[in-house]
Amino acid sequence: MRLKSICVYCGSSPGRSPAYLAAAHKLGGQLAARNIRLVYGGAKVGLMGAVAEAALQAGGKVTGVIPQSLTDQEVAFTELDELIVVDSMHARKALMAEKADGFIALPGGFGTLDETFEILTWAQIGLHAKPCGLLNIEGYFDPLLSFLDHAVREMFIYAPHRDLVLSALDCAELLDRMAAYERTPVRKTEWVRVMKKHKRA
Repeated sequence: MRLKSICVYCGSSPGRSPAYLAAAHKLGGQLAARNIRLVYGGAKVGLMGAVAEAALQAGGKVTGVIPQSLTDQEVAFTELDELIVVDSMHARKALMAEKADGFIALPGGFGTLDETFEILTWAQIGLHAKPCGLLNIEGYFDPLLSFLDHAVREMFIYAPHRDLVLSALDCAELLDRMAAYERTPVRKTEWVRVMKKHKRA
């Protein structure tokens, strides 16, 4: 899969560990080196600002999408080569998804998790077939990955849908896996058949 652009979801905080900022800088540099445009939330703070700054410094292209409410709080990264101001968070997420060929989540909080799970849900129901990955810096997402496995065992997530979540400890490895990604369509009827079989048992 030719990845021309990747949307990165990440925290507006730098986090506790210096490894998070280091990973954001490394990812930004890797995207630029691979001639992949960064699409992200348009802020200049935290991991968001770090990944964008690194991409720009390495000669990469960066598109930021930010709602007017955050622009009014003076957190927008105005030095990007493309900054798009939208009316709402909903419009922000939709436009970032439209502009990206794939999605990566770095460590973050509620907003990062919201964006990540929404795009995974869209993949699950067939609205897109783009690769979705977690950059699991210092095991940040280990509890989340364990929970997803738990949800599979409890039959709230169909096992093939769990495979929609790619993860790696290193950004180069994750980007390679995303470039090699091929989505195997999973029909809803298959999941319904599994649930009916479970109910009969």
